[in-house]
Amino acid sequence: MSAIASLLGRLQGMMQSTGVRYIQSNESFTPATSSLPLSNHDRRMLCKTFKLMDDVVKACQNHRLNLRNSPPFILDILPDTYTQLVFIFTQNHVILRDNYYIQVFLENMQQKCKQVLKLFKTNSIFEEQSQERRTLTKLSLIFSHMLFELKAEFPDGTFIGDRFRITKREAEEFWHNNFHNRTCVPWNEFVVAIEKTQPSSKLQLSALKNTVDLTGNDHVSNFEFDVFTRLFYPWKTLLRNWQLLTAAHPGYVAFLTYDEVKKKLEKLVDKPGSYVFRLSCTRPGQWAIGYVAPDGKIFQTIPQNKSLIQALHEGGKEGFYLYPNGNPKDIDLSTIIEAPPADRVKVTSQQYDLYCEMGTTFELCKICDDNDKNVKIGPCGHLLCTPCLTSWQVNALISLV
Repeated sequence: MSAIASLLGRLQGMMQSTGVRYIQSNESFTPATSSLPLSNHDRRMLCKTFKLMDDVVKACQNHRLNLRNSPPFILDILPDTYTQLVFIFTQNHVILRDNYYIQVFLENMQQKCKQVLKLFKTNSIFEEQSQERRTLTKLSLIFSHMLFELKAEFPDGTFIGDRFRITKREAEEFWHNNFHNRTCVPWNEFVVAIEKTQPSSKLQLSALKNTVDLTGNDHVSNFEFDVFTRLFYPWKTLLRNWQLLTAAHPGYVAFLTYDEVKKKLEKLVDKPGSYVFRLSCTRPGQWAIGYVAPDGKIFQTIPQNKSLIQALHEGGKEGFYLYPNGNPKDIDLSTIIEAPPADRVKVTSQQYDLYCEMGTTFELCKICDDNDKNVKIGPCGHLLCTPCLTSWQVNALISLV
C-alpha cells in the first residue's frame, strides 16, 4: 500500500475511533500533496501548511501534556482539517489561485500553528493551570471555528460561494447590500459598514473583533457574521445586545470550554442559581448556559428556539439564573426583551374547552403527537410527554457538550 493510501486509511480509522488519535513518528500530513497536480507555488503553500499542522499534532501528543479528549480536542480537529483540505484541493487543483478565502485560511492556519509551537518552548505548557495551557485551549477553540467555517464554505469539498445563506433575513440583506457575493472581507471594511447600520457611540472595536472574528484572521466571513447575528439577535438591537451580554455582563465567559465552565461552577455549588454562559464549542451560533441547580448539581444546557436574552430572562424569573458568575446582583434584561408576536392571544377556559371538543391537539405532545403532555421543562417552560423526555435525555447524554 502506498504512503498516501496508508495515511488516508489511517485518517479514516481515526475518524471512526472514539479514542485519542495519534500520528506515528515516521508519518506526517504532507505526503498527500504529491498526488495532486498543483503548481509549484500552490504545492509549497500547501506543504508548508501541512508541515506546521503536523508539527503541532506531534507536539500535542506528548504524554506530559495529558490532553483531555473533549471538545475542542486539537488532536481531532487538525487531522479533520487536513482531510477537508485534501478533499478541497482534490476537487479543484487551482482553487488557491483565485479563491481569496482559501488564501486567507491557509495563511491563518500557518500563523496559528506557529503560535502553538511557540508555547512549547517552555515547560510551563505542561502545567495544567499555566497561562500557556490556557492559550493552547483558546487556540484549540480557534482551530475548531476554522474547521466549522471551512466545512461551511466548502460543503462536499466544493466552494459554496454566493449560495451561502445567512440565517437571519436582516443580516442577509446587510451582507448582500454591503459586500455582495464576497465570502470574507477585511475587518476594517466590515466595521465601517456595521457602524453605519448599527450606530453605537460607545462601541469597543477590539472587544467586538474578539467576538466576531472567531478565527482571528483580521477578516470577517459570511459564516462568522451568521454566527454572530444568531448569537445576538434581534437585528434591530444587535450591537446593544452584544454589549449587554458580553462586556457589561458578569456571566459571560469568553473562550471557555465545557470542562472549564464545570470547574468554575464547582466553586459556586453552595450558591444555587449561580450561572455563566459561553459560546457552544460544537454548535456554532448557539449558546451554552451552565448553572447550579437548587440541589447543588451543575448542569449545562443549550437554549432552543429563543434568544439568549429571552432564555436568561425567563430562567431568572423561574429561579434558575440568579447570580451571574456568583455575583449577588443580576443584570436586568427586561428592557430589551423582544415583544411577543401579535398573533399570540390568550383564551378563556370556555374557549379552550371548545377547541378541545373540536378535536384540536392542545394536550398532545408536539414531538410524538401521540401521548398527552405531562412534563414541564425548566427554565424554558416547554411541555412534552414522559417517553419523549426520556428519549431526549438519553440522546442529550450522547451528544451534548
